[in-house]
This record gives sequence, structure tokens and C-alpha cells, in this order.
Amino acid sequence: MKNILLLLFVLILSTSFQEKQLTWVAIGDSITYLNEHANGTDSRITKGYMTMVTEKLPHIKYVNQGHNGWTSGEIAEEIEKLGIVKADIYSIFLGTNDWWQGRPIGTLEDYKNDEGNNTVYGSFRIIVKKLRLLNPQAKIILITPMKRVDFVQVGNMNNHAWGSYKEKNGQTLEQFAKAVDSIAKFENFPVVDLFHTKGMDYKNLVKFKRLREPGKESYRDYKYPEFVNIAFNPGKDQYPYPPDAVDITYDGLHPSDKGYEILAKKLVKILKR
Repeated sequence: MKNILLLLFVLILSTSFQEKQLTWVAIGDSITYLNEHANGTDSRITKGYMTMVTEKLPHIKYVNQGHNGWTSGEIAEEIEKLGIVKADIYSIFLGTNDWWQGRPIGTLEDYKNDEGNNTVYGSFRIIVKKLRLLNPQAKIILITPMKRVDFVQVGNMNNHAWGSYKEKNGQTLEQFAKAVDSIAKFENFPVVDLFHTKGMDYKNLVKFKRLREPGKESYRDYKYPEFVNIAFNPGKDQYPYPPDAVDITYDGLHPSDKGYEILAKKLVKILKR
């Protein structure tokens, strides 16, 4: 009888200390999308940040709502059609495509007054409003865009873009990061500020960019910022980021395993709370 009571006590105790199962919906662009599509990176990554987080916190199950190439405006426009489920936690990781497409940032008043989908602030308000309708008690985490150098897509070199060291449409990517941060402060949301994270500076994003030396046929490995003003011709040149150029990113924009680990570590710290 004592053994049975002891066994029951142990079972009750172990059950009481089991962590509650939680659902996390990660909303984002290609950086989030790639978690299930590592094969599209020519084996330059092995897993994404959601997988890394849930390996550390197995009581959390994630749903990938990453949409390749989308802006916050496209997410807001399609928010009712995306099938976003009720969850305990939502994260929003958007902004880099908004910058590249030249979308107006707007002001915090656009967010506060729900001014619509014409600015980044307005888009974020639409997204947050939908998540609160799904679960008013859910925790919402915002992630700022990270710095980027010259992006060249693996497998499609015609898809390339300059880095955030330069303005696009008169706006800096840092302004988009600060907009996300200001929304987090207004709402008292946790925020992961990747743009200002130590170790994710321009010099850390790739080890080098392999380019033809100006006026020659030979190639040379240029570090940042040396490569900024050296021409790249996608029709003639070889891919500029071979595997040994990978550092925080594998293509100038998308995180490598090393980059995802930095983000995952920051998210684990927040989610543990």
C-alpha cells in the first residue's frame, strides 16, 4: 500500500512540474519561410530559428507563417486569408522587404489611429489587431530587420540587391528597425533588435564577396566595405558567395545557421520568461 501511495505521489508531483504545452505562430518573410525550405539554400543552412528554439523549449510547438518575399503590407492585406490559428505566442519578423520595395514607413500615429495599410506602421496595426482578435491573452514578440549587405540569390543571380549601408527610396533600413522598436515600446511587447545586435554588423555578415578585379578576368575576395563599389555582373560572373564566404548570412541577406542561432538564443531567453 505504501508503495502504491508513493508511486501516486511521484506521478502527481511529476505531472505538476510538466511545462504547459504552448503554440507559437511565427509570422515573417523568407527568413522565416526558409525554416522548412533549407533545400532552397543549396545546403547553406541546416535548420531555421523556429526549429532551433523548439529544440531548446520542446513544450512549444511552432506554426510557420513565413511568406517568401512578402512585406508587412502584403501580410496585412491577406491577413484574413492566411489561416493564422489561435496561439499562445505570436512573433512578427518583417520589414526588410518593405525597405527594399520602398514602402513609406509612416509614423507611430498611423499605428495608434489605425490609419490603414498605406504605411508600415499601419500594416503592423492591422496584423496586431488580427492577432488580438484570435487570442487577446497571447504574447506578441516583435523582431526588427537585421542589417544586410549585397544580396545575391543562390540559384538565381539575376535576383540581387544592394545592402542596407545605402538608402532605398530615401529611407534607411535602420528607420524600419526603429519603427518596429517604437511599436514594441508603445505596446509593451518584447522586442528582439537584430539591427543593433553586436556581432551582426556589416563586417560580420559575409566573410568576403568574390568578384572580378576591375578591368581583369581574375577574381579576388573582397571584404566589406571594399566590395561595395565593385561591379557584379550576374550574366557573366560566378556566384559571389561560395560556402567559405558564409558568416552571419549565406547570401548577404538570409541568416546562416550561425545567424539563426543568434536569433534563436534571444527568442529562447524571452520565451523562458
